[in-house]
Amino acid sequence: MKILYAPILLLFVILSLLFLLRVLLFKTGLIYITKKWWRSIEDCFHVYQFFKVPEFNENMQKNHLYCEVSIYLSSIASIEDSDFINLFTGKKPHDIVLHLDPNQVIDDYFLGARVSWINEEKNDTNRCRTFVLKIRRADKRKILRPYLQHIHITSDELEQKKKDVKLYINIDSHEQSRQWRSVPFKHPSTFDTIAMESDLKNKLKSDLESFLKAKHYYHRLGRAWKRSYLLYGPSGTGKSSFVAAIANFLGYDVYDIDLSRVLDDSDMKMLLLQTTCKSVILIEDLDRFLMDKSTRVSLSGILNFMDGVLNSCCADERIMVYTMNCKDHVDPAILRPGRIDVHIHFPLCDFSAFKTLANNYLGVKDHKLFSQVEEFFQTGASLSPAEIGELMIANRNSPSRALKSVVAALQTDGDGRGSLNIRRQWTDNSSRKSTEDSGEQSGVFSKEGVNAMKDIRKLYGLLRLKSRKNSESFDRMPDSKDGQSCGL
Repeated sequence: MKILYAPILLLFVILSLLFLLRVLLFKTGLIYITKKWWRSIEDCFHVYQFFKVPEFNENMQKNHLYCEVSIYLSSIASIEDSDFINLFTGKKPHDIVLHLDPNQVIDDYFLGARVSWINEEKNDTNRCRTFVLKIRRADKRKILRPYLQHIHITSDELEQKKKDVKLYINIDSHEQSRQWRSVPFKHPSTFDTIAMESDLKNKLKSDLESFLKAKHYYHRLGRAWKRSYLLYGPSGTGKSSFVAAIANFLGYDVYDIDLSRVLDDSDMKMLLLQTTCKSVILIEDLDRFLMDKSTRVSLSGILNFMDGVLNSCCADERIMVYTMNCKDHVDPAILRPGRIDVHIHFPLCDFSAFKTLANNYLGVKDHKLFSQVEEFFQTGASLSPAEIGELMIANRNSPSRALKSVVAALQTDGDGRGSLNIRRQWTDNSSRKSTEDSGEQSGVFSKEGVNAMKDIRKLYGLLRLKSRKNSESFDRMPDSKDGQSCGL
């Protein structure tokens, strides 16, 4: 037995020593010292080459590559493992930015090779800052160009995410340099908040993501790197919110063109010239504009704006969005592929969209009144998402009361033609508002549902066409009057 115990005791002692060694190395920092010593020994057997990236060029102009390297190094994981690091607040609230200290060294790994960056800062009067890339000569041919391209792409993506999105509007001005005015774009709409079928939403997100990666593909085809969408459907169905969701998803600026302020076809071209890359160019209610014969912009000017020579030269990396209430009577030349790539139908609210709205506005995912709401939708009653949203906002403190108001509105709107004015009803009844969820009627929307429906119709001023149940929400060029559906 003693012979058997001896190996077990020896094994136990060895495991204990290994455990203590591990604790000693990792808890006391000896592992980091060991790594530094090993790296110093390893460096003696390699030949290195150094590449400098100065902050300014010989003409004292800002070196764009220096800015990209700075953004890139602030994002890599190894900067957080440094012995020390500088912390700064970013442009946006609660943003923390990491920066290297002067003459600090940081390692990075790319395609299996290790490279080092030195934040070199001279203490002379010019205080010229330089990033120095240290790379093994044996790895230079394999990784240098791909690595610099990787830095460019990564920094560009990071900068785009941090960018403050702006909304540009065109103004009446004969001064070509002052045709756009901008304000911060603070619209909170996202793909998570818009009421849209989940499959369609995912297809659109995939289409936008595919567009972002397709620069070389478009250029190989000899086409401008742009994507155009037509959003059509009754008022209040979420077309503008969808445009905001696109802008927030991509981080693109929005250029909202008011055609009534455009002087002529030449002015229309100048507006396009003054837009920038990574932008959404929006023209709303295009069908109404085309029906107005007194406009100063011709149909030819619109067509050239959408797909002319200037568009091909100046519309790179842009999303073009046009909205319409109805596309049935629009010239087919406007709707053809090339001018409009994707047609998206925004119908009146259905039960699936209603559940999304109830979750967004009221925080309700299920309710005993949902079955009643679903029955009304199945019998042909319909409201726009804007109408339902307004009902829920007015009764947001009581989900039950809000859902009852929606049921009352749908019951009145069984023919699918209605709209209502909440504000007058709110004014008339605010003094009688009840806080009891269990009551049969609330102060905002009483059992006089017919009058409420007529009032809300006056607010929106809508003449809506009843949504066709079988129409597809995501289609492209029309084959006949209504359009041939083309999925992505």
